Amino acid sequence: MLRNRWAILAILFAARFTMAFQFQSVAAIAPLLSRKFAVNLADIGLLIGLYFTPGVALSLPGGVIGQRFGDKATVAFALALMLGSLVMAFTDGWSWQIAGRLAAGAGAVVLNVHLTKMMTDWFAGQQIATAMAIFVNSWPAGVGISLLMLPVIGTAHGVSAVFLAVAALIAIGIVLIMFYRQPPATMAQATAAGRLGMHALVAAIDAGLIWGLFNVGFAMILSFGPSLFVERGWTITGAGSIVSIVLWLSVLSVALGGVAADRLKRPQTILVTGTILFAGLMLLLAHASIAFPTVIAIGLVSGLSAGPMISLPAHVLQPATRAIGMGIFYTIYYAAMMLGPVIGGASAKWSGSAAAALDCGALALLACPLLLLLFNRIAQAVPPV
Repeated sequence: MLRNRWAILAILFAARFTMAFQFQSVAAIAPLLSRKFAVNLADIGLLIGLYFTPGVALSLPGGVIGQRFGDKATVAFALALMLGSLVMAFTDGWSWQIAGRLAAGAGAVVLNVHLTKMMTDWFAGQQIATAMAIFVNSWPAGVGISLLMLPVIGTAHGVSAVFLAVAALIAIGIVLIMFYRQPPATMAQATAAGRLGMHALVAAIDAGLIWGLFNVGFAMILSFGPSLFVERGWTITGAGSIVSIVLWLSVLSVALGGVAADRLKRPQTILVTGTILFAGLMLLLAHASIAFPTVIAIGLVSGLSAGPMISLPAHVLQPATRAIGMGIFYTIYYAAMMLGPVIGGASAKWSGSAAAALDCGALALLACPLLLLLFNRIAQAVPPV
């Protein structure tokens, strides 16, 4: 039985990696899908977006399911739903592709909620910022590997082979999760009945909004950054390449931010400093022509806040209420992620430039320190975890 928390982290990292790998699978082979199903980019965009569509509706029920049936069973169920890739592999109708994607997305939502809760169980109060930073990096790692592997598989063996490869990876995740064990210190508490107090509820909502707005800011760079560079005369390929630098360097900055937060014992200082620097650099990128140095700097600071930020719920959620609390946290996160790009896109359309979307992202980031002040005030009224 595994009792080493870093080995547990490796299992949870691998499980979340499958989600990122699957999410990117559609975008990675978009031209192949367009050719096979005779669909346009708008249809492909819909298929991509459907993955997180269940988020607002299923995050809270996902937390309730986890509290009722336990960690391992809930995660195994979520991974099984993600085998919706098999539907996509063995059917030829576009409506079946949509159905398979929705089923996979529903599983991914439940998985994301509960894996974060399990991380909190194992690392609350002990190097949690570092652990969460490593955990968060499973997303860019999965996206990056998906972009490298799946186009090769799709070109050589077809679309069905891509979705079979995704399903095979998810099956490995199901096997790995069987080795998961609850931390001894929380087993009794986690199975006990628990009510989420009003202050803890509001704090979880506030933390979810902080995490959501931070990710909205990051999404603005990846979503509208290429359009900004095309407006300035870059080729589409060149614009995509320079913006991808942010993604790869953020992997390093996420890890550095988590380690620094734990070593310095000042996670909120890292959170505030990183967020303000990120916002300032976004504004610089939107309104100045210093492209390459600014993109490098954004990559190096954009992830600093991530570890301390996703650790916030651990300060207000008891073991018995973490499953429901994380469900609330992710409900707010998914709502922000659903609305943020829409607002950014509308701003860009109204102003006539993608720079306006980056301005929206910077404003979202600058709201995070203010919401942190509110979180701290609320957290003072929550019983110690």
